[in-house]
Amino acid sequence: MIDEIAFDDRGLVPCVIQDAATGEVLTLAWMNADALKLTIETGEVHLWSRSRGELWHKGETSGNVQRVRELRYDCDADAVLALVDPAGPACHTGERTCFYRSATGDPAPVSHEALPALERTIAARREQRPDGSYTARLLADPQLIGEKVREEADEVARAVAGESDERVAEETADLLYHLEVALASRGLGAASGLDVLNERRRERRS
Repeated sequence: MIDEIAFDDRGLVPCVIQDAATGEVLTLAWMNADALKLTIETGEVHLWSRSRGELWHKGETSGNVQRVRELRYDCDADAVLALVDPAGPACHTGERTCFYRSATGDPAPVSHEALPALERTIAARREQRPDGSYTARLLADPQLIGEKVREEADEVARAVAGESDERVAEETADLLYHLEVALASRGLGAASGLDVLNERRRERRS
């Protein structure tokens, strides 16, 4: 892969770093050949600091390392995409992603961010168990979770059979929430099911 990358006249290539499980873009950084080589060899992101003029291992001091699931490069071979499992915030400010500000006003949630944000909220409820929390009550009662998943799935089916598109979307949101709670109760996330779908896809291609 390294031999195919079109490094610029400074010997650098931009690297987009993306959460492999959620699809969230975490940061844009730079690599030289040595950083790319170390990333491949160690399985953790290494970068080139343009301000310091040196290699750096992402998360070496903070512990917020980024374990690489896959490296890709674009059609012109002049940009790298690192799909990672982050151990903590990507940004030096402590934000999850460096792209937490909007040029058009307050950052508006987009579709692919909904489930990851929900998972983080459910995880917080699981850890803190605040009084009066519906999520915490569900997490304390696996049987109730199962009942609610069945109930919401039935409501989705009824909506699909004869209600408006808006009702289908609303009932689907309710089902997704309860499915996420069910997964969290077992220490899982939506990515566990998506990984199974990807594996089935690979099997069909083979």
